[in-house]
Amino acid sequence: MPPPADGLDPADWAEFSALAHRMLDDMIGYLRDARDRPVWQPMPAELRAELRTPLPHAGEGAAAAYADFTRLVVPYATGNTHPGFMGWVHGGGTAVGMMAELLAGALNANLGGRDHAPIEVERQVLRWAAEMLGFPLDASGLLVTGTSIANMIGVLVARTHALGPAVRRTGLQGAPLVAYAAGSVHGCIPRAMEMCGLGLDALHMVPTDAEGRMALPALAAAIAADRAEGRAPFLVVGTAGTVDIGAIDDLAAIAAIARREGIWFHADGAFGALAMLAPALRGKLAGIEQADSVAFDFHKWAQVPYDAGCILVRHAGAQAATFASEAAYLRRETRGLAAGTLWPCDLGPDLSRGFRALKVWLTLKAYGADRIGAVVQESCDLANRLAARVEAEPELERLAPVPLNIVCFRYRAPGLDGAALDELNREIVADLHEMGLAAPSTTVLGGRLAIRAALVNHRITDADTNAMLDGVLARGRARTGRNAPAGGA
Repeated sequence: MPPPADGLDPADWAEFSALAHRMLDDMIGYLRDARDRPVWQPMPAELRAELRTPLPHAGEGAAAAYADFTRLVVPYATGNTHPGFMGWVHGGGTAVGMMAELLAGALNANLGGRDHAPIEVERQVLRWAAEMLGFPLDASGLLVTGTSIANMIGVLVARTHALGPAVRRTGLQGAPLVAYAAGSVHGCIPRAMEMCGLGLDALHMVPTDAEGRMALPALAAAIAADRAEGRAPFLVVGTAGTVDIGAIDDLAAIAAIARREGIWFHADGAFGALAMLAPALRGKLAGIEQADSVAFDFHKWAQVPYDAGCILVRHAGAQAATFASEAAYLRRETRGLAAGTLWPCDLGPDLSRGFRALKVWLTLKAYGADRIGAVVQESCDLANRLAARVEAEPELERLAPVPLNIVCFRYRAPGLDGAALDELNREIVADLHEMGLAAPSTTVLGGRLAIRAALVNHRITDADTNAMLDGVLARGRARTGRNAPAGGA
């Protein structure tokens, strides 16, 4: 029987299969040949204009749409699959993860609830995450888009823990809740406070020490001062891997303070939590296993394709108390597809949820935790070797410690300082981007603009970091009219 006139399945499955195999082969080649193309290149204005055309009312067919994808999108992607991508903290993805996306797309499962195998896969991933972080295996959890949402869930669970489930009906009612985080905390924590209705003023920023970690005496003093003024401390956020330099707060000490004060301890481990998979690095995160909740991403150091964030909550009932609700259309039955008690939609804001767990599950099964831990360790070793070369180059200056995998430095030139030196380094980075040679990012440390190399992609080697540094030196000299020193790069 032919498909209905308005059906969306292929009219010719064999023809579609041939196209699909070509798509797959093209994308395997895209990963395999990453070094043969620029890290990044700007999209020409005339091509950008093609992505601003009106809604198509008549389809052009899958083959023509794919041709547009290869012409308009593929050459101008972010570039984080390339080993020259060292900006921000982006994972490089894997071929296994790419295939997992295809498999998940074919199943098209909604993981909001009901009784089916994809939800069991997510539950197994969450148990593995708990085991990795030293959490109880029956801890609650959820896979989400990323640590930004995971952190917001952590804030909401802490709020409900402090005020009780009635807060969901009555709101804050003027409760003077206050939270604490280091001044180096990721910007998604202040945003979470805003979006949760607590307000930015309720987040008290704690100074950091010379290593970029939360100053614990200042935290204790802030809590005492707030209590004395009638405010109610309810949350302290510790960071495992700050976004600027990779600093790790003293999580064990924060846990002790939180226990003593009776407040919720949430750890933002966006990328640093995965250091738990590397035996030589695990000690740096001592105390993360004592947190009440932890947020982190599989799409960074674990190299799972975007997006794959995770929230774990030690006390299984606390997450459900924050989100679970009854609705007739979500009625739970004792048998059939609607069976089951605690559905994922009881643990977070989303009812419609994709099968992102599959790419995490297949990645961990295919490579194993030890191999991913070795990738984590190697990226930190690469960073230490990069930092050593920065220190050996008279024209370069390291601007921060290197506790994990991020190296912050700058090019310096005689006669330039302040804003002029900042502008020079900003232009050097833009030059590297536009040349397609490398893609570090920038940040500001102590009022000085720094070139920031975050070594996350598993494809990066010493050759890539050396090429990036050689590019920095060459562009710095070109822009200042300096010559390379004898025998220099």
